Amino acid sequence: MRIAILSRAPRSYSTQRLRAAALDRGHEVKVLNTLRFAIDLSGDDPDLQYRGKRLRDYDAIVPRIGNSITYYGTAVVRQFEQMDVYTPNTAGGISNSRDKLRANQILSRHGIAMPATAFVRDRADVIPAIERVGGAPVVIKLIEGTQGIGVILAPNNKVAEAIIETLQSARQNVLIQRFVKESKGRDIRALVVGDRVVAAMRRSANGDEFRSNVHRGGSVERVELDEEYEHTAVRAAQIMGLKVAGVDMLEGAEGPLVMEVNSSPGLQGIETATRLDVAGAIIDYIAGQVAFPHIDVRERLAVSTGYGVAEIVVHGDAEFIGKTLRESGLWQRDISVLTLHRGTSVIPNPPGKLVLEAEDRLLCWGKVDEMRALIPERPKRRPRVKRLPKDALPPVD
Repeated sequence: MRIAILSRAPRSYSTQRLRAAALDRGHEVKVLNTLRFAIDLSGDDPDLQYRGKRLRDYDAIVPRIGNSITYYGTAVVRQFEQMDVYTPNTAGGISNSRDKLRANQILSRHGIAMPATAFVRDRADVIPAIERVGGAPVVIKLIEGTQGIGVILAPNNKVAEAIIETLQSARQNVLIQRFVKESKGRDIRALVVGDRVVAAMRRSANGDEFRSNVHRGGSVERVELDEEYEHTAVRAAQIMGLKVAGVDMLEGAEGPLVMEVNSSPGLQGIETATRLDVAGAIIDYIAGQVAFPHIDVRERLAVSTGYGVAEIVVHGDAEFIGKTLRESGLWQRDISVLTLHRGTSVIPNPPGKLVLEAEDRLLCWGKVDEMRALIPERPKRRPRVKRLPKDALPPVD
C-alpha cells in the first residue's frame, strides 16, 4: 500500500512515528509538505501536482494539517477525496473540529455533554452570557486556539468583560464557557481510531496552572476508561467526521464533558504515558479501510431527481408508533431506512421486525415528496417568561 503523510514537520515525533509504523508493516510511505501541492482542476478528472510534477498514485493519506494552514490544507485533503484516495479524516471533519464554536454547535445538536457555553459579540450581552453558563469564574477561549493557547480563566465579571473586549478589539472571536471546578485542573485525552479508543491518558495541570496541556507543562498518566467515557469519545469523533482523533474530556460531577475534538492529535504524550503503539494502530486501521473510502451519502445520493436523504422523527402522535418497520408502510412509499437513532444508540440497517418507538430518528433515502409528507410542521418556539421574585408581586386583595 502507498501512503502519503501530509505534514510540514517531517522531523516531528508524530510524523516520524507514523512513517516508521507504515514502513514496519511493509507499506511504501512518503512525507509530503502540504503547502507544496497544487490543485489541478484543468482536466476532466480531479488531479494534484506536487513540487510542479504530477502526483503519483496513492492508496491513502494521513493528514497532519496544522492550525495555521487549515484552509489550504483542507482544500488539498478534499482534492484527495475527489480522487478517491482514502483519508481517515475528511476535509469537512477537519474544518469543523478547528472552529470551536462550530464544533460545539455540532456536538450539542447530537446530545454530547459539554461544559455550558455561550458566544456573544455585543458588550451588553457579556454579563448575561456569563450568568447563563453558571457565573464567574469562567473560561474564555479563542475559537481557533490550540495547545492551550488562547484559553484564559477569568475570576470575576469585570475581568471577563475586559478580556473579551480586548480580544474582540483585536478581531478575535471568543467563547465563554463554564469553569468545571470539580475537574481540579485535570482532563482526559482519549485517542480514537475508527470505532474504539486505542489509548487514553489523564493530564494534570502543573501548580497553579488550570490548563492541563502537555505543552503548558502538565503531567500525564495512563488511564483505563469506563464504558461511558469510551462511548462518549467515540461518538464525538464520529459525529465530527473523524476516524482518527484526540477527544479531550473533563471529569464532570455527572460524567464526561467533551471540551474538544482534535483532528491532528500529537502522539508523543500519549505513547509515552501508555507505552502503546498508537501510530501502528492508526496505520493498521487505514490499511483495513482503503477499499472502503468515505462517501458523503447526501452528496452522492441527492443527485437523483426527485430523491434525497432526510431524517424523519417519530413523534408521539405518529401513525406507526408500535408498528414494525415492515408494517410502517415506508417501503411501499419508496422510502428506505438507512439507520435508526434511538437515544444515544445507532442501529444501522434496522431489520423489518424492529418496533418503532416515539422519538426514534430515521435516516431515510427515498422520494422527497413522500418523506416531506411525513415531516410535521415545525412547531413555533414559545417565548420565555421571566419569573418575578415573590416579593416583587403586588399583594392579593
